[in-house]
Amino acid sequence: MIDFDFTEEQELLRESVAKLMEQHAPSDMVRRHDKAQTFPYELYQAWADAGLLRLPFPEELGGVDGNAVDLAIVIHELSRTSTDFTMGMGGSMFCGLNILRNGSAEQKAYWLPRVMNGEIILAIGISEPDAGSDVGAIKTHAVLDGDHYVVNGQKLWTTGAGLKNSVISTYVKTDRNTHYRKGMSLLLIDNDMPGVEFRKLDMLGRRCAGTYEVFFRDVRVPKDRLVGGEGGGWDCMMSGLQYERAVSAAGSCGGAQAVVDIAAAYAAERRQFGQPIGAFQSIAHMIADMQTEVDAARLLTWRAVWLVSKDRDALKEITMAKLFAGETYAKVANMGVQIMGGYGLNAEYDMQRHFRDARSATIAAGTSQTQRNLIAGLMGLKAR
Repeated sequence: MIDFDFTEEQELLRESVAKLMEQHAPSDMVRRHDKAQTFPYELYQAWADAGLLRLPFPEELGGVDGNAVDLAIVIHELSRTSTDFTMGMGGSMFCGLNILRNGSAEQKAYWLPRVMNGEIILAIGISEPDAGSDVGAIKTHAVLDGDHYVVNGQKLWTTGAGLKNSVISTYVKTDRNTHYRKGMSLLLIDNDMPGVEFRKLDMLGRRCAGTYEVFFRDVRVPKDRLVGGEGGGWDCMMSGLQYERAVSAAGSCGGAQAVVDIAAAYAAERRQFGQPIGAFQSIAHMIADMQTEVDAARLLTWRAVWLVSKDRDALKEITMAKLFAGETYAKVANMGVQIMGGYGLNAEYDMQRHFRDARSATIAAGTSQTQRNLIAGLMGLKAR
């Protein structure tokens, strides 16, 4: 039986994260970073100082043994302020958990404390110009030369790759003559290594963590940066899939709830024809529908992360949550703009930022179409 009640500790966690964001990330600060397209490093360090980056890691490595529900609570609360800011943490957690599952004892001891104290931010380097959902088509390759791998290729849509002290979890082909599930490997590449070049892309939304194009030209990567063994990249990628999509779903739910809260507050205050616009049935029903769909998305997400926290396979449930939460965030943000009219498109208000940030929720971490294909496949159907 699923218990939807938070424990006392989880409720305290939620409240402490909400207070932290209220203190360190007021609306004017968020708008300032969004306009300048800069990342809030001070906020990220505040997350580290509060122990949030240690949450999903085991105590013996310096973590706090939090489970998937704990992480979803944190991501949800952070995303009520900015899903963009949360991308930096989400990506780093996803990659750090891959090191936890697949790295050697030496790699865990070296990398994970740096992730947990905020010294480095891990980014995910998978997509390429000709390899998006079709990850088997990646062309970036690495050749072993003595004690180093020499990496050449290009990655695209790499969130956070240009942040300071970023280390890119880069999926490469180490054997181009075998099936990609056997010929793919994972290397940890500092973004300031000789031969690494990156360019921040001018995107519609999520501009603070940043989306980057990354080039690797004869980059020499020490052999001890190989995670999961040569040819183990596919297993590394798949082992973290459920956590990545759980984080994505929780983030979309948090952002979507923020949209509903903004729209409801506006409708209660904005007066037309002598009364608040929320008194008009057309507006009131829009907001009621928005809240209902956000609650449905959140319930799907809580069910999925609860299953993960019990070490049960939840691929279908996580995928459904990611699909529905992402589409709900985009849908309610569009409705929120409609309710606020011109104010919803004004940069002095937060609704337009959510509208822009929400649009990538149906694309990042797997498109909605990919999610539907996966769900259908798990139901025994072969969608083409």
